[in-house]
Amino acid sequence: MITGVAVGRDVFLSALLAGLMGDPRGMPQVDEPGTILIRTARSRDLPDLAEVLASSFHNPDGLLGWAYPLFRAGILDDLRGRLHRKTPHYTCLVAVEQHGSDDTLTERVVGTLEMNLHRPAFWNVVGDRYLYISNLAVRSGYRRRGIALQLLRACDRIAAEWGFAALYLHTLENNTAARLLYEKAGYHVSKSEWNPFTWAMGQPQQLFLQKRLSQPQG
Repeated sequence: MITGVAVGRDVFLSALLAGLMGDPRGMPQVDEPGTILIRTARSRDLPDLAEVLASSFHNPDGLLGWAYPLFRAGILDDLRGRLHRKTPHYTCLVAVEQHGSDDTLTERVVGTLEMNLHRPAFWNVVGDRYLYISNLAVRSGYRRRGIALQLLRACDRIAAEWGFAALYLHTLENNTAARLLYEKAGYHVSKSEWNPFTWAMGQPQQLFLQKRLSQPQG
């Protein structure tokens, strides 16, 4: 059984979801595939987690590459704070690739997401808090191998154990790959979120997606 770890806030949601399934920097080769395991994050995972998140949407070789270490350090500090708060209804999941067995077992963090209890926006005067998925990222070179889908399905099991009937997340309207992933995972568009700033800047709309969970029988 997968259990939660702590509580915290969202980090860089839109960019992470927008870059989830595509990377203009290409797909580096990886070693012979190992076994993929989904589990809750541990303190020792934090440096790798920060690297996966930072590299998913920030190019260390671009014009702002000099800021990459600072960017990664900020993500690491945020993650550390959330993991150590130990508030109910939060979990940070990792996908790890395992090689070897027993004394020779090695693990590499190749994907992650977070799920926490989210409050409705301040202009929604009614409505309960809901379980919200954020910061879904898969390491370049490990994408299109079903890892993101495994992480999402692990959230289904946790949410059901916690007694929730639905899950929610955001994606961008023009992120076709991410939308196909979420559709495959059982998510449907609940509403489009338009605001004048994104319209004026020519930015795509955010879509608020929902998944209804099957209720246990008996």
